[in-house]
Amino acid sequence: MTAVLAAAVLLLASGCSSGDTKDPVGQKTTTAPAASPDAPESSPSPKGPPAKGSVKVASTLTEDLKSPWGLAPLPEGDLLVGSRDEGTISRIDGESGKQTVIGSVPGVSPAGEGGLLGLAVSPSFASDHQVYAYFTTESDNRIARMLYDEAKPAGQQLGAPDTILRGIPKGVVHNGGRIAFGPDKMLYAGTGETGETGLAQDKESLGGKILRMTPDGQPVHGNPEADSVVYSYGHRNVQGIAWDSEKRLWAAEFGQNTWDELNLIEPGKNYGWPEVEGKGGKAGFVDPVAVWKTSEASPSGIAYAQGSIWMAALQGKRLWRIPLAGTELSAEPQAFLEEEHGRLRTVQSAGGDKLWLVTSETDTRGTPEPGDDKILRLEVK
Repeated sequence: MTAVLAAAVLLLASGCSSGDTKDPVGQKTTTAPAASPDAPESSPSPKGPPAKGSVKVASTLTEDLKSPWGLAPLPEGDLLVGSRDEGTISRIDGESGKQTVIGSVPGVSPAGEGGLLGLAVSPSFASDHQVYAYFTTESDNRIARMLYDEAKPAGQQLGAPDTILRGIPKGVVHNGGRIAFGPDKMLYAGTGETGETGLAQDKESLGGKILRMTPDGQPVHGNPEADSVVYSYGHRNVQGIAWDSEKRLWAAEFGQNTWDELNLIEPGKNYGWPEVEGKGGKAGFVDPVAVWKTSEASPSGIAYAQGSIWMAALQGKRLWRIPLAGTELSAEPQAFLEEEHGRLRTVQSAGGDKLWLVTSETDTRGTPEPGDDKILRLEVK
């Protein structure tokens, strides 16, 4: 057994990162803080008791998905969902839930937390029919776009990948993977530091960053460095990105042993890892807006709806509502659906008070039950 496979086996046994409480055996890591000395002892309650909100599971759209990860709504209401471990993309009918495999992504090399991760569709999808994917290969993580040709037979509708960005570091853990087009129609990506913590502070590395690029994968005018796609740095493992109603960018990331984070992202800012975990109050680093114990969260996808960020929790097995007042919390975060649907991977706005929620029990770290994994249709307020 190779060293990489051995590390993967030990990782899966420990349940690290996507239910992230310990560093995996055999990973190259530098010493990181157990907790910032002045970090809060529990989740913050800045404005008193939680605001009164609600979540209703309106229906189960579809079932029996295998290792679902990325989710991308199509303009007419259907969904694209990717299988991390199989490397396939399926179309889900937005009303009936019928699943149709549209194709496979060549070059996907699933192992540990790697594989076919985030999906996005072009802002001009109606005319260009481009689907974007973030995925792990034998050598790196990369982002590619593919033509989706609905006129071809099912299973053969994806064109050859056109790689727009390569060289994102890969690892058994901490591959990041979420991609999304922002209000500026630029493509953003959350990456991880692969367990090599020093990459997060290295501005020359694409690991442990939030990236911003044109649809062709080029640096955007207005990025902190004119020739770089790096937008912010000092991240451990970003798997959730979303914009609020004022077009502010928010990101969720995994802590190590103590604090998971929700951050308000500003260009060029340093979010602290591995020097700070949680709220450290140290000069030169941006503190998170909210933190959670890793047992309560281990956050993956996030979405914005009804004045709040909604955060899917893997190890926490719950959906967090984080009510906002501008750039701050308006009340203590609320937990919904705790232990009701297992590990939660992806949450996506479906417009208005509707959300799509993807479970993650078949990712080797859950305990699958009949029907897993699922896409749920939620009504929230």
